[in-house]
Amino acid sequence: MAPTDQEAQEADLVQTWRRLLAQYSAVAWALDRALQERHGIGISEFEALEHMAEADKDMFRAQELTDAVHLSQSAGSRLITRLERQGLVTRSACPLDRRGVLVRLTDAGRELYRAARPTHRAVLAATLSAPSSRSS
Repeated sequence: MAPTDQEAQEADLVQTWRRLLAQYSAVAWALDRALQERHGIGISEFEALEHMAEADKDMFRAQELTDAVHLSQSAGSRLITRLERQGLVTRSACPLDRRGVLVRLTDAGRELYRAARPTHRAVLAATLSAPSSRSS
C-alpha cells in the first residue's frame, strides 16, 4: 500500500531532521576535537568566551551567558566554574540582586578566545562546506 500524503510529509520531515542532526553532530565533533587539541577548551567554553568577547558590555549575568550557549542552569554553572578555574572569567555577586551572579571575561579569557577563533572558523569552513553538508 502506498503511503498517504501525510505519511510522506512526515517521512520527509523525519529525514530532514536526521540530516540536520547528522550535520550538527559532525560539526560539533570536529569543533570539539580541534578546540580541545589546540586550545584545551570545548565548544561550550568557546561559545561562552565568544559571546563575552564580542559583546558591547563588560559583565554578564550567569543566566544570560547560560542561555547564550544553550545550556541548562546546572550545566551553565559547571561551565562558568570551569572557565573560572582556568582563569578565563571571574564571577561575583550581583550588587542589585544578591542571588544573581555576574561573570566577567579576563584578559586571559580574551586572549584564549582570540587564539581559538581561527581554529573555530577553519573547522566551520571545512565542515560546513564539505560536499556531504551541501546535499539535501
